[in-house]
Amino acid sequence: MTGASAGIGRAFATMLAAAGYSVTAVARREDRLADLMTALGPGHDHLVADLATADGLRATADRLAGPYTLLVNNAGAAIHGGFAETSLEDSLAVMDLNCRAVVTLAHAFLAGARPGSALVNVSSTLGFTPKPGLGVYSATKAFVTSFSETLWHEQKARGVHVLALCPGVTATESQRASDVPAWLVQTPEDVVARALRAVHRREGPTVVPGRHNAVLTAVTGLLPRRTAVSLLG
Repeated sequence: MTGASAGIGRAFATMLAAAGYSVTAVARREDRLADLMTALGPGHDHLVADLATADGLRATADRLAGPYTLLVNNAGAAIHGGFAETSLEDSLAVMDLNCRAVVTLAHAFLAGARPGSALVNVSSTLGFTPKPGLGVYSATKAFVTSFSETLWHEQKARGVHVLALCPGVTATESQRASDVPAWLVQTPEDVVARALRAVHRREGPTVVPGRHNAVLTAVTGLLPRRTAVSLLG
């Protein structure tokens, strides 16, 4: 799984290991990965790779040639601020990590996936309801959700399950939740527990963890687009 060193990724690694999976954790921070490996104990592996780079992406795709039964595409990034006021290079790096890496690793995994295997692409509720100040991030997550939904349909005949996991605000070090009501904020463990239930039950193609998130996403989707964007802004 990617983005494994913190937040939702670390929760995935920990809970999958507890469920009996042999975890291969991928992240760019070697010290965080070493700490995770110590916490997981023996029987697990890791790869230090920056998926926003060609070398890191290639190394991770090559690793997927092994007999893996579950891939969690969790690594992602966001930049906050108006698009025209932020760095173009930063926006392109977000697109590379949130879209290019997801497509590349999904292709590498599905090429050898066997019946019963599963692919989880971590998207976001902002893929349904774009937020001003997070324009590129919202757009990349809309891509991930749409891409995952098509893969869900295409892979059914092979017995391979594909899921778009669309969490709302989650209490991680990379998310700002100061302006969000506490009842809307989930823990990484809440999100992962819901995802693992969905994998086990073959739910999909999309899952929005948390009843409040699911209701708000549905209601916002019924509003005129200009109204929804203005409210989120």
